[in-house]
Amino acid sequence: MPDDGALGLLERLHLKLDELARNIERMKLAEYVAMLEQPRRLLLVNFAAGLARGLGFAVGFTILGAVVLYGLQRALMLNLPVVGGFIAEIVRIVEERLARNPPGP
Repeated sequence: MPDDGALGLLERLHLKLDELARNIERMKLAEYVAMLEQPRRLLLVNFAAGLARGLGFAVGFTILGAVVLYGLQRALMLNLPVVGGFIAEIVRIVEERLARNPPGP
């Protein structure tokens, strides 16, 4: 018959094993291993995920760019001296560069 120290250790080990089993079940490890054994399905799933990420990136960047441009347009309509001076400085720098190095044919 095990002593109390060994019994406590066995109980803790049993609890840890139960926790590990729940975590493996939650991770769906069996489904993942099954998918790894089917290379075509794995490629299809990864391809679809890549398409979804690319589409999400493009749509998100378009929306973000539109919001930024709308905000800049509103700021220019207010004729803010800081923004107007900043844009004028950018235009001046671009014109200087074009005068020094005209674009090629």
